[in-house]
Amino acid sequence: MQPPTWLDQTAYPFKHNVLPVPQGHLHYVDEGHGEPILFVHGTPTWSFLWRHQIKELSTYYRCIAVDHLGFGLSAKPRAFSYSLEAHRQNLTQLVEHLHLDKVTLVVHDFGGPIGLGWATQNPDKVARLVVLNSWMWPLTHVKPMMQASKLFGSRLGKFLYVNLNFSPRFLLPKAFYMKERLTRQIHQHYLAPFKERKERLGTWYFAKALAGETGYFEALYRQRDLFLDTPSLLIWGRQDKLIPAHFLEKWQETLPLSKALKLETGHFVQEEAPEAVTNAIQEFLEATR
Repeated sequence: MQPPTWLDQTAYPFKHNVLPVPQGHLHYVDEGHGEPILFVHGTPTWSFLWRHQIKELSTYYRCIAVDHLGFGLSAKPRAFSYSLEAHRQNLTQLVEHLHLDKVTLVVHDFGGPIGLGWATQNPDKVARLVVLNSWMWPLTHVKPMMQASKLFGSRLGKFLYVNLNFSPRFLLPKAFYMKERLTRQIHQHYLAPFKERKERLGTWYFAKALAGETGYFEALYRQRDLFLDTPSLLIWGRQDKLIPAHFLEKWQETLPLSKALKLETGHFVQEEAPEAVTNAIQEFLEATR
């Protein structure tokens, strides 16, 4: 596929690949050779979020990063459920298409429940886990997140997300601790995929999912013991305004053998501390060979 005119191909110099799925096309990058690293983004981001890690790590590893339907350079169909299960199924199709095995799974935000949803059904294909500011459990006891999800899932919330492009325009900047890291050019790369109102359903459905997909989270968390012995790394932005700080402790209980790196960043750790994230992943990979 041809890259859009707004894309800075110096910042994102990767070949564009497309996998047809029933509801449209999945865009993904597949760079380098060697052990596979699968990067899974959340909202309102796309594979652009992982560009620094892909540039460096693809020298030694095969780096794959997908854009979920409704995000980035993938299709943004109206006739798609945008459920976590549907996203998980698309990720499964991509992994099977690429014949990936012994994967280092790297997840952020909603990429956690989606990527780990795939992993629980394919634990034999997972070599390592790297988790950045995410979760895999029900959020029913996190009152602020439940209240926000119910508000954003309402008619008013849909208006905000679809008509005002609320998630990338307002929530994303708020989630940065080091505001200077979100330059106008970088912000444009998160706004541009949602230029038209019809392209913004994916972000709205994720906002609803926090409260509306408790069953998915419950089923996912019941299978957490599958990863007790999996080498795991937690990279955590301590100044995250979107998800609570105690989620890191929850991960350490869930993955008791995991190592944790705490950084003074906001939610989008990859943008605020790209070198620290890349180095941590590389050192983790080398230490767990």
